[in-house]
Amino acid sequence: MARTKKGRALSGWLIVDKPAGITSTAVVNKVKWALSAQKAGHAGTLDPDATGVLAVALGEATKTIPYITDALKCYRFRVTLGAATDTDDASGQVIATSDQRPTDAQVEAALAGFRGQIEQVPPQYSAVKVDGERAYDLAREGEALDLAARPLWVDSLTFIARPDADHVDLEMVCGKGGYVRSIARDLGQALGCLGHVQWLRRTWSGPFHADQGVTLDQIDAEAKTDALDTRLLPLELGLADLPEFPATPEGAARLRNGNPGMVIASADWGTEGWASLNGQAIAVGNYRGGELHPSRVFNR
Repeated sequence: MARTKKGRALSGWLIVDKPAGITSTAVVNKVKWALSAQKAGHAGTLDPDATGVLAVALGEATKTIPYITDALKCYRFRVTLGAATDTDDASGQVIATSDQRPTDAQVEAALAGFRGQIEQVPPQYSAVKVDGERAYDLAREGEALDLAARPLWVDSLTFIARPDADHVDLEMVCGKGGYVRSIARDLGQALGCLGHVQWLRRTWSGPFHADQGVTLDQIDAEAKTDALDTRLLPLELGLADLPEFPATPEGAARLRNGNPGMVIASADWGTEGWASLNGQAIAVGNYRGGELHPSRVFNR
């Protein structure tokens, strides 16, 4: 006999404005508890010291997490110049210093090398797996890691402000897998002055923005109440970057069973999109000659 799942079968998104000092996993666990939800996950980890948008998916919305993870994201951050740390942020130990300080013009010029398609080496203290173990676990044991560079699309990297000679504020819009700490580290090296992240805030992630975010205090205050339920956003927002293909009633029935179903659309063969009936997502898949061939089906 199948085990009955504990909790409520909620589906949707809760956008959390994550504070510093807590892991993304801990935030997800708090949301799951507060909503008595059966299933929850997040779209894109934030470091414990980072703040801002953490999109938490509930129930069937977890099937749309990859589309938010792949979407562009925006970060505001401050780089401290003149010091490198072992974690590439302010939580780490200083491992080297420099008296050199670049001019604003030099910073602006250096940013050009970090735009477009770049190669980025993750921080030593990161969640990258090395021989099945997390890099941060190996780094804590004192192991020096030779991490491979990874491709990253940087849509924009903008000079925002120079509070003083030792700090510069930047904004970056990038694709999947970006490490702001690596940007700060590599920018400091390029400028010959060293650098690390002092603070970091994700202001938006795909369709989700910080002004939609609920605080942990609000989650605690509204836990187990209808008030928190009303903050849930539709599952369909996780599919915002894909085209919508309205399904026929017969097509919707077939799609719900995992079979190709007829949709009303005009699209190129193989286009990935989502089928809907009365605005509700039924499935994600590829369009082929009037039908959607499902890869994910939403059970609601």
